[in-house]
Amino acid sequence: MNTKSFLLLTVLLFSGWAASAQSVFKNDDLEITKLADKLWVIETTDKTTMYIVEGDKKAMLIDTGTKCEKLNEVVRKITQKPLIVVITHMHGDHAGNMDQFGEVYFNAADTVLLKQVKPYPGKIHFLTDGQVIDLGGKKLEICHMPAHTPGSIVVLDRKEGNCFSGDAFGSGQVWLQLKPYATMKTYVSSLKKMEKLMDNGITKIYCGHYPYVKKPYDKSYIVAMRELAESLDNGTPKDAKPFDRKVSIGCDHPMIATNGQAAIVYDPDHIK
Repeated sequence: MNTKSFLLLTVLLFSGWAASAQSVFKNDDLEITKLADKLWVIETTDKTTMYIVEGDKKAMLIDTGTKCEKLNEVVRKITQKPLIVVITHMHGDHAGNMDQFGEVYFNAADTVLLKQVKPYPGKIHFLTDGQVIDLGGKKLEICHMPAHTPGSIVVLDRKEGNCFSGDAFGSGQVWLQLKPYATMKTYVSSLKKMEKLMDNGITKIYCGHYPYVKKPYDKSYIVAMRELAESLDNGTPKDAKPFDRKVSIGCDHPMIATNGQAAIVYDPDHIK
């Protein structure tokens, strides 16, 4: 196949995938789009993202976003099944509305970040690496992928080849300049773990800020991230420069390095 034919095929495949996505609800805060059978993405006006995955008996809400008035009622426009609310990591743009739900699930390592979000009065369940949650006819697996936060997790739907990654691998750009800091080796280990999963059936990564990309990532994205993280760990990044944005829980002088479609924002004093 020549280059022109390959590019045309790629465009047609992506166009077919995009055309299958259908908006099913919209208000001033968010829009819900059906991506596939029993799978929806919720995109907020401030670029945060949630996913709804439905089984035969239960449904799962992955993350709770920000700026979502009555999110608990909005989710019921999609599914009436008993709801399991999973938080991929304890940052405000992913856990911002968890107080609207009586129970939530997240990894215990992120309890150190609870003070960064509003007080939660409900019941907390701690998720463990390899834990499987059965929704009835659909089993979702939890994988611990630390670096962005100590307790960052991804949710796998092995049957469909899907991974819901939160910010574990970013949305084109992953932030590792945030406190508490992780070593670059920690991130490399998580990337190698994800790469292995993608060698064994996972084909699509639905990221934590979907509005920026409007499509799932494939293995090439993880490979680019892993190569970049390894170059930073080895002290040999090809392209690194000061990052122009600071946040309250980040370092004073962040840097950014890129490798094709992948970028890492990091603290140069906490690579090791």
